[in-house]
Amino acid sequence: MTDARLRRHALGFLEVADRPTPAELADYYERQYYQTERGSYRKEYPPEELTCINLRIEQRAAQALALWRGDGSGRLLDVGCGEGFVLSRFSKEGWQVEGIDFSVAGVEAMNPDMAPFVEQGDIFRLLEARIQRNAGYDLVWLGNVLEHVLDPVGLMHSLRRLVQSDGVLVVTVPNDGTTYHEGLYSDGLIDRRFWVAIPDHMSYFCADSLRTISESTGWSVGALLGDFPIDLFLANPCSNYVDDSSKGPHAHAARLRLEAIIGAKGPEAANRFYASLADVGLGRNVTAFLRPKPEGNPT
Repeated sequence: MTDARLRRHALGFLEVADRPTPAELADYYERQYYQTERGSYRKEYPPEELTCINLRIEQRAAQALALWRGDGSGRLLDVGCGEGFVLSRFSKEGWQVEGIDFSVAGVEAMNPDMAPFVEQGDIFRLLEARIQRNAGYDLVWLGNVLEHVLDPVGLMHSLRRLVQSDGVLVVTVPNDGTTYHEGLYSDGLIDRRFWVAIPDHMSYFCADSLRTISESTGWSVGALLGDFPIDLFLANPCSNYVDDSSKGPHAHAARLRLEAIIGAKGPEAANRFYASLADVGLGRNVTAFLRPKPEGNPT
């Protein structure tokens, strides 16, 4: 792939070539990202959207808890907690929850009762403070955060120092720059690499590069899940929402309907389906469920 905006990292993922400073990026998230409804965040959601948000959390929680070696409830850290839906889900189950983010605006808008459990600031400094006081967590959730930070490798190393030896790290990233995407582009079905989103995303991962960065920073991959492959609509000119943005709402509505049908079969069946998607490189997002490798064990 040749794109002047991006360069290939040694671990296989793509990263933005002309990068902002940490201060510029922090200011962007604190002042603009949530407040202007960037990314997938909204000031309100229709019921069918909330249903799918909660289905995704339940499916990923089921996979994480199947890998966790603990019993009952534990201690959760949601890094880049966004709107607080994950915090709310685990708090209701009796977990001790903490969230950190550049901004509390998303939580205050959607789950204000979780705001007291959220600390706002630079996530690297907030994580380092927890490392220094020897904090430990049974479950760390990193949902659509890794692609936003300037140092994803450093972030994965920092989290390795916070997850208990029997704990689990859940990492979700957009599934970008895949063979499928490049095929659409080379065949003229899309006229641009729509998934390149600067300054929102500093790095771009697929299932393979997510596995590589994980294994290179002290993690063992317990499972990989895709999610609904909305990008399949791009192969059909009648539903290509990149070529014709007016088709986007219809594609999104179809996604919500189909996710609800898949989710109605329960988390285990849904996760088998989504694991198969990850195996063939499909899904708008990909989620890795990671366990810490024993110290001194590189394999």
